[in-house]
Order: sequence, then structure tokens, then C-alpha cells
Amino acid sequence: MALAIVAVALAAGFRSVAQSSESATALKGRTLALWVAQNRLAAAQLETPGPAIGERDGNETQAGALFAWHQAVTGTPNPAFRRVEITVADAGRPEYVLARLVGYVGRSAQ
Repeated sequence: MALAIVAVALAAGFRSVAQSSESATALKGRTLALWVAQNRLAAAQLETPGPAIGERDGNETQAGALFAWHQAVTGTPNPAFRRVEITVADAGRPEYVLARLVGYVGRSAQ
């Protein structure tokens, strides 16, 4: 009887450790994807006179992992600003979005 109790306790402990490991891996992926999105937003901010309205897709490597990003730039009621929405997914599973970032970028007068 004691052996059965120990076996159940060990199985539960191993399951807990496995779930913790999976959670840490998922958190790492989401963090790296957010960094990719932040890099894309920073690149949009550097475009002169500002990002063009439209959509773009691309891939970026962050810490050895490949991510697919999609960037949609739209106008705003104020013509001096553009809305930039960036979604990032694992390149192997582009339908599963890991990070979404929305920012507003000013246009320089030229």
C-alpha cells in the first residue's frame, strides 16, 4: 500500500515538473515574439517620412528561433499619424499568434 502511495505521489510530482517546463518554454517563445514585434515597431518609427499604408510580411530570427511577422499600417483620423499593428508567430505555426503589438507612428513633414 505504501508503495502505491509513493508511486502516485511521484507521478504527480513528475507531471507538475513537466507542466512547469512547458510553461517556461511557452513564456520564452512569447517573450522573444514580443521582442520581434518591438523591433518591427522601432523600424517603422525610423522610416522617413513614415511607414507607408499597407501590409508587409517577413521572418526574423531572435535568440536562434525563427518567427514570422505580419505588419499592417493604416491611417488615423489625424493624418500626421499612422497606426501600426504587428503580429508575430512561430514560423512553423504561423496561424498561432504569440504576440500582438499596436503602436502609433508620427509622420515627418516633407
